[in-house]
Amino acid sequence: MSDISMWDDEATTYDEAPDHGLRDPQTRAAWRELLLGLLPPAPARIADLGCGTGTLATLLAVEGYAVDGVDFSPEMVQRARAKAGETAGVTFVEADAAAPPLEPASYDVVLSRHVLWAMPSPADALRRWTDLLAPGGRLVLVEGSWHTGAGLTADQTEALVAALGRTTTTRHLTEPVFWGREIDDERYVVVSPPAR
Repeated sequence: MSDISMWDDEATTYDEAPDHGLRDPQTRAAWRELLLGLLPPAPARIADLGCGTGTLATLLAVEGYAVDGVDFSPEMVQRARAKAGETAGVTFVEADAAAPPLEPASYDVVLSRHVLWAMPSPADALRRWTDLLAPGGRLVLVEGSWHTGAGLTADQTEALVAALGRTTTTRHLTEPVFWGREIDDERYVVVSPPAR
């Protein structure tokens, strides 16, 4: 089974995870508050890479952001478009998040959640992602090192960003409200403003 087929299959139940679908009002409010605290004010332009079913992209578009979501799974993109409905300011493109077909130097934010770790070459993907940023733009990378052994530690993600000459700040996301349960692995967000 190809990776695309796997994620197409995952799409049918993807939003059942509390942090994917954000169906619980408290979980949704927690992610909204977190993201709005990390992003420049709307109507900043955001590239949501590996957007899945479009939950974060739609959440941010409702807040007045201009969001372009990218995912290589046709089923994920179809569900993202359905979820967004008539929401203004959000579009979805079926393409590989490792090399997104978006306009270089035109985004205020590149956002990804649990995507960088899955890239064949995280360093190459991150270099392409930073090429999308306009001057003053920032990376917002939600990642984790999970109990399964998969993922990236915060130190690894920070090192990948630092290798591009960028500074980072990291917040560990230990609160159960983000995940719908207690967690015992490492989950965090790395934010990179432009290098000084």
